[in-house]
Amino acid sequence: MSRSLNKVMLIGRVGDDPDIRATSSGTRFAKMSLATNEQWKDRSGEKKEKTEWHRLQVWGSSTGGPSLLDVFERYVKKGDLIYVEGSLEYSESETDGQKKYWTNIRVRQMQMLGSPEAGAQGGGGRGGGLQSDSSPAADPPPISEPDDDLPF
Repeated sequence: MSRSLNKVMLIGRVGDDPDIRATSSGTRFAKMSLATNEQWKDRSGEKKEKTEWHRLQVWGSSTGGPSLLDVFERYVKKGDLIYVEGSLEYSESETDGQKKYWTNIRVRQMQMLGSPEAGAQGGGGRGGGLQSDSSPAADPPPISEPDDDLPF
């Protein structure tokens, strides 16, 4: 039997406050960016840094029950350090005859690691881990605490 896996794990800083929207059927979702940084020294010993930006999507419940989206809406702000798990999703849109392609991270789990102020002071978290298997077509399970065993 052949198996496949589509899983993304990121730790980074939220680039903007969550932008909460709704589909035409009323299902709420949020979009936001997440920055991850890589630092190294080149051959001459000069410090280099590269920032990658990731597009996050978090879906709410179509029935209005509690969801991971509610947590993002209430607690996640620009600059917060968070851990997210999810999967890659590809989409496309067309504007004025020009096709644009997008790669999104569909967030299914989140752990708050610290606010911008805590980051400047060396860490500190604001809450526990949350997960959701919500999708536009399905209702999410109740939000629960995941295992604290991060894979690193």
